[in-house]
Amino acid sequence: MTRRRRHAPRLTLALVTALAGLSGCGHDDAGLPIVGTLERHRLALPAYAAEPLLTLQVHEGDQVRVGQRLATLDPATLNARRAGVAAQVEHLKAQLAELTHGPRVELLLESRQRLARTQATLANAEAERKRVLELVRQRLVSRSLADERTLARDQARASVGEASAQLQALLKGTRAEQLDQARAALNAMQAQLLQIDVERARLDVLAPQDGVVEALPYRVGERPGVGAPVVIMLADEVPFARVYVPESLRAAFVPGTTVQVHVDGVAKPQPGRVRYVAKEASFTPYFALTQKDRGNLVFIAEVDVTDPGARHLPVGIPLEIHIARPNDGNDK
Repeated sequence: MTRRRRHAPRLTLALVTALAGLSGCGHDDAGLPIVGTLERHRLALPAYAAEPLLTLQVHEGDQVRVGQRLATLDPATLNARRAGVAAQVEHLKAQLAELTHGPRVELLLESRQRLARTQATLANAEAERKRVLELVRQRLVSRSLADERTLARDQARASVGEASAQLQALLKGTRAEQLDQARAALNAMQAQLLQIDVERARLDVLAPQDGVVEALPYRVGERPGVGAPVVIMLADEVPFARVYVPESLRAAFVPGTTVQVHVDGVAKPQPGRVRYVAKEASFTPYFALTQKDRGNLVFIAEVDVTDPGARHLPVGIPLEIHIARPNDGNDK
């Protein structure tokens, strides 16, 4: 969610000319106008993934409440990812349970039987080797046959050692390091699952506060880019005035100043308080201008309307704020 503040629209030439005329004309000190419009904070609710827009639950102009679902992006891709990660989580859970509980009785029995088979094979290979060696001594067979029987005996002896080591590992149980590694792998996969759940929840565009839907830039079926605004809404709060302060009034227009805001079409002036004034002018830097040209400068400012009864006023209405011109020392 992004909040657009203090980014005033580009001033038109007509407005610039009007402000220049107002700052240079001979208005009465108590009636110099500062012009602008009534605004509310705009909230652009972005797409967190480049997925098609699946549904829109609101229309432009709808009043919405905080937490209300406004739009939904297609979750098909994330659902598939989640299914794969969830399967891996279950697999790691089963592995950890096996390591924690130790080997089953069936595995121990199978390991003992494997050791017995390899021992029998070793005994048979040893007996065959001795028989062949006797035949070699009698010069009835070649020496190469005795070498083959010796190699077979050594291989059988290695198989016995391997089967014995496997049985001892099962009997001694799982090492603590193996359990720690299994738990760490499971935690990492569960974290991935949680991240996917967070990403999937963000596919639902929710209203961050009460307000009014101002614009819906995309239609159902379109694919907004990551960060592109799916819904633009106006905050449901007392509006503020965005005004353009002439250079001649800037010194007297400072944050905290109490003013009266005259809204077109509203008979009673609205009380306001200056909240923000831009530090830099909106046009040519002052150091490049003559004293005569400096009257064309304006400063963007925002004024909070402090009357709660102004909540019903729509945005975009022109308004004026009157403030006295500072005494230039020439008054008599």
